[in-house]
Amino acid sequence: MKTLNCKLLFVLVIIGVCIWQIYPPTKKIKLGLDLLGGMQLMLQVEKSGLKKETAKDVTDRALEIIRNRIDALGVAEPVIQKAGEDRILIQLPGVKDPERAIEIIGRTALLEFKLVNDDRELLDKALSGEVPDGYEVVYLVEKDERGISREGSPLLLKKEAELTGSGLKDAYVGIDNNGLPEVRLEFNRKGAGKFAKITGANIEKRLAIVLDGKVFSAPVIRDRIPGGKAQISGRFTMQEAKDLAIVLRAGALPAKLSIIQKRIVGPSLGRESIKKGTTSAILGAILVVLFMVIYYAASGMIANFALFLNVLIILAVLAFFKATLTLPGIAGIALTIGMAVDANVLIFERIREELKIRKMIRSSIDAGYEKALVTIVDSNLTTVIAGFVLFLFGTGPIKGFGLTLTIGILANIFTAVFVTKLIFDFICSRYKMERMSI
Repeated sequence: MKTLNCKLLFVLVIIGVCIWQIYPPTKKIKLGLDLLGGMQLMLQVEKSGLKKETAKDVTDRALEIIRNRIDALGVAEPVIQKAGEDRILIQLPGVKDPERAIEIIGRTALLEFKLVNDDRELLDKALSGEVPDGYEVVYLVEKDERGISREGSPLLLKKEAELTGSGLKDAYVGIDNNGLPEVRLEFNRKGAGKFAKITGANIEKRLAIVLDGKVFSAPVIRDRIPGGKAQISGRFTMQEAKDLAIVLRAGALPAKLSIIQKRIVGPSLGRESIKKGTTSAILGAILVVLFMVIYYAASGMIANFALFLNVLIILAVLAFFKATLTLPGIAGIALTIGMAVDANVLIFERIREELKIRKMIRSSIDAGYEKALVTIVDSNLTTVIAGFVLFLFGTGPIKGFGLTLTIGILANIFTAVFVTKLIFDFICSRYKMERMSI
């Protein structure tokens, strides 16, 4: 009796922990892209010609930079992971402005400070096609009063940058003297030292601030700047300035990224998916519950309790590991419901067989579970292996299906065998049963 009470306490603790883990469900369980709506991107990292080890390192660094940028966007529960050696999968559930997200994610954000050669004769020659060695012609980006960008005056820049964004410590939005947003830069100790040296050695010369090959400003250096601070201005809107600060803080991508797949799911489609998926799962559960009650009477009710405990465990595990519930994941839960009662059907049929040869109720229950156990474990473990392989090697919907199926089957072995047997043992120990409702 003491052992039985300990087992009952163990099951009650598990139920309590599961309820605590998923409550409230709207905050604890993450919904996938197909349920919440949002955007999915598959990015290809280009560094053609690199060794395999180098390409892998470039992809890893790009992944971390993208993660920092997305975190700054404030997207809740994003999925950012490698998909092979040189691809990155991004899922942004609930994102409200997909195009802005794409712009921030894919922007190279290579920040360079280059000296301007103001020799008009050399610039004219460069514009006619005779570009001096070590120089390049880049046009200043200008915006009119309507905020439309256009190509401004040409500048002759040194190809080699004096300083890059690698020495950047912080980037944030400020307001310039004209009341317009600007991006303010702060260099780290090493970068500040270089910046002070560059400005001190080039007083009265122009220093162009180049971002991804575009010159946003080219101010004249009036004095040595020891504080390691600079500004990027260019008639930005507040949103543009914020986005630029985000990508500069996160750092430049080590390679160019190409979008090879883009999928946008609207929130209305997500709501429809939730409605249909939930309806299907509930309808399936109701039919299973009715069948068990009609066919197995009171014993069917015990099986139904195990079934609901099974679903509770699945949701609790998803919440604990911060896994994402997708529409195929709901399908996996629906399949698990069928697998859960299948185990109890095997057990109950074995018990019926034992009762027909006029064995005692207690011994019939024990024999039924014992004879069905090997078959249940065998069939469930093979399904677990298949589900785990789908989760391990699958992507997107396949991974979600494999996840819930694997969790559900493992929970099924516990609920259908251990929990239901425990309930029968408890009833038999408390009541003298003359007839079993099965």
